[in-house]
Amino acid sequence: MADPADSPTPEGGNRPALALHVPEPKYRPGDTVDFSDVDIGEAGKLPRPDESVDPAEMKDFAYRLVRVLGEDDKAHGAWDPKLDPDTLRTMLGHMALVRAFDERMFRGQRQGKTSFYMKCTGEEATSVAASMALASDDMVFPSYRQQGVLIARGYPLIEMINQIYSNKGDKLKGRQLPIMYSSREHSFFSISGNLATQTPQAVGWAMASAIKGDSRIAATWVGEGSTAEGDFHSACTFATVYNAPVILNVINNQWAISSFSGFAGAERTTFAARALGYGLAGLRVDGNDALACYAAQRWAANRARANHGPTLIEYFTYRAEGHSTSDDPSGYRSAQEREEWPLGDPVMRLKNHLIAIGEWDEERQEEMDRECAERVKKTTKEAEKNGILGHGLHHPFRTMFEDVYEDLPWHLKEQADQAMHERKVKFGEERPWE
Repeated sequence: MADPADSPTPEGGNRPALALHVPEPKYRPGDTVDFSDVDIGEAGKLPRPDESVDPAEMKDFAYRLVRVLGEDDKAHGAWDPKLDPDTLRTMLGHMALVRAFDERMFRGQRQGKTSFYMKCTGEEATSVAASMALASDDMVFPSYRQQGVLIARGYPLIEMINQIYSNKGDKLKGRQLPIMYSSREHSFFSISGNLATQTPQAVGWAMASAIKGDSRIAATWVGEGSTAEGDFHSACTFATVYNAPVILNVINNQWAISSFSGFAGAERTTFAARALGYGLAGLRVDGNDALACYAAQRWAANRARANHGPTLIEYFTYRAEGHSTSDDPSGYRSAQEREEWPLGDPVMRLKNHLIAIGEWDEERQEEMDRECAERVKKTTKEAEKNGILGHGLHHPFRTMFEDVYEDLPWHLKEQADQAMHERKVKFGEERPWE
């Protein structure tokens, strides 16, 4: 006998009509912002489990926040990494330099010196502090807002600026969008504009490292919006199945370019909770607390290095600026959000911590900020001698045919010769890019 439920519902029947839910952010432009419902918990309250813990026992860590710095600017609890003052000052210096670099490059884009830039204001701890917890030769697979990793690893600022300007000093020869750096020497994998592709790449690299019996692990960064991409879920599956020595860092800064985190699933649960379903160790961390960021990354690194498995870390933070220079956040979010964000500013919090323990003061902070700004300004002027957008001084035209094949095939040699001939006919012999 046929099940009535399998029969079509006639118009006007008594079944309830279905309704599609479309996520909507709580605050739009002009709204008054109130983050009092965000449960950030008390600093120092969460225990620090053994690094060999079974992921099934980590449920609380996927929903609560690992926090170290309290309202008194002191470090609290078992997650306190107990870093010495010199290390803390170095961390603060890197974060201050990242912020000065962002300001200068943003201004350069507005002046027409480059086509594109992305700031990481408010997220500096998630890259600087986290990368300092790794070994210098651990392989990192970044997203496009991890300039702090390169700066913390000592990558020359002039190389970053040359790449942003796509000038004749650009080691990538103008083939990458500005800010998509790459440095084999600093174990920094090429940034890609395709969302989340770096996550399975990181897992694959980590698997290869394990196959070879190497000692290096991999870490990758991805925005919370990009966790909706299939690549991210493939990465989680492979990481779990093969116990890959990898750290999956999810930067939950509340917004993709114009859609809030609810479209990636934040209305229903946390991003760290995704670890539970995959059998991954999962941590949810105060992303504006540099000490918590360092401690979580070090815990995950130790776990991976000891063959106890991969870890997914959600850094709960806030994108204080626009998504990029192509974005105007005033069109989709309240201007009050930045000021009302309950976890504050990561640079200010680390500075205040150093002051609270008697290892820093406002005068030295002002001097540090001034030195960072001057260093970036001086380096920018040097890089600009290699060219800026629209002013020529690019790599020679012939280089567009290079670096794909070790030996250029005959048909490409013919195309290159023809292209060079046509340019000389059109522009003459004196063109600097020939």
